[in-house]
Amino acid sequence: MAHELDGVTATLETSEGSMTLEFDADKASGHVENFVKLAEKGFYDGTVFHRVISGFMIQGGCPDGNGMGGPGYTIKAEFNDTPHVKGVLSMARSSDPNSAGSQFFICHGEASFLDNQYTAFGKLQDGEATLDKIANAPVKAGGGGEKSSPVNAVKITKVTINR
Repeated sequence: MAHELDGVTATLETSEGSMTLEFDADKASGHVENFVKLAEKGFYDGTVFHRVISGFMIQGGCPDGNGMGGPGYTIKAEFNDTPHVKGVLSMARSSDPNSAGSQFFICHGEASFLDNQYTAFGKLQDGEATLDKIANAPVKAGGGGEKSSPVNAVKITKVTINR
């Protein structure tokens, strides 16, 4: 199955510009397949980056916009040796390693403490300026008190899968 996903990319059009993500199906085919399936259904269109921490990551993919929602199912972890460095695409999850669903994050810095604990499944191919702009957006305290909630919503207007 992984070979069908070779060379597939995703373009995220956001309110701050666009980013192109290149997938790594060899290391996490289930996660790539899941993201592609959700994107092609329009799942991510109109959602926001609800958690933004400069120097760490930007997180999106929650249908509720608050970090609590998902697609109604979870997928099995595919931990691998990809280091969590700036530009790496990885899946968010709860404390259960097999709880990822739709929420993803793009690293905005080195985060080695996530290595082998979160499933990295791609990387930024183009759009580093957009990543920087989103990551450096003004933030306020969110629901849990963490100062990571963008003051002005950063929308994902559309995700296009390029085959």
